[in-house]
Amino acid sequence: MRAFALAGLAAGAVMASSTPVWAQALPADLPAALKPAAMAPYLQVSATGVQIYACGKNTTGAWTWVFKAPEAQLFDAKKKQIGKHYAGPTWERLAGGKVVGAVKASAPGSAGAIAWLLLDVKSRDGAGVFTDAKGILRIDTKGGLAPTQGCDEAHAGAEARVPYTANYVFLK
Repeated sequence: MRAFALAGLAAGAVMASSTPVWAQALPADLPAALKPAAMAPYLQVSATGVQIYACGKNTTGAWTWVFKAPEAQLFDAKKKQIGKHYAGPTWERLAGGKVVGAVKASAPGSAGAIAWLLLDVKSRDGAGVFTDAKGILRIDTKGGLAPTQGCDEAHAGAEARVPYTANYVFLK
């Protein structure tokens, strides 16, 4: 996990069941397109899961793997699962509260990895540390790219589940 400077914790912000990483600075190598305006990081979680693609036709009628949804577990600094990430895209904390995001900007990931993203939070449900977010960064991605072969008429509707890891930084 990327090293972040740790901020002091407000007494009510710590959940006894988990130890999130409380971030106070953005990574030095964050692409300019992803630098959030008027928001600061307050929480980082790691994700391990899959990016799900469906075999279908794109807008030009060519057969291709089309992104469907993420499916990942979210972990605190002690590698304890504290939430899940799924279609929406949604980040839901097991202890309560969830947010849904919308992509605002993207930057290429490293070779063989899905893009880094800046997302705006477009809706919240419940209460909890995730629902404080106004934005979310997806950084440090590994894997998750759509397959380059195996999608044709004979495989229409098939799914490919491609493993990925990432860090999500919650911003407020």
